[in-house]
Amino acid sequence: MSTRAEHTRESLLQALYRLERGRGRIVKDGKLSIAAVAREAGVSSALIHNRYPDVADQINIAKNKAYRAQRDAKVNELKRQKDINRELRAEIAELYAKLAKSASVIAALTAENDRLAAIVSSENTIVLPQNRG
Repeated sequence: MSTRAEHTRESLLQALYRLERGRGRIVKDGKLSIAAVAREAGVSSALIHNRYPDVADQINIAKNKAYRAQRDAKVNELKRQKDINRELRAEIAELYAKLAKSASVIAALTAENDRLAAIVSSENTIVLPQNRG
């Protein structure tokens, strides 16, 4: 391999390294691809495919790692959101139970209040004083 080829290989690997870490000098969109590495290194993507297939393989491996990491992050976030959703549904069920119990107590107190109001408003009823002692 000539020194020019070694220099090109080193430029490609450095470009790959920068893009993997999101520190591209030319490519700023953060997408990792053979075309992006080629732009970053200042060569054509055909050169990578034709003369540096091992570098192309490294790029594809890195791209798949990035994809898997992104996918795993989304899966973990989805799991976290499902856990939060489960907790909130349990809390809602508990609040509905408390609401039903409160509605029952209110209904019983309203019935008792109506009964007592009927007794007080009746003309043939005498209200006796209560002992408070």
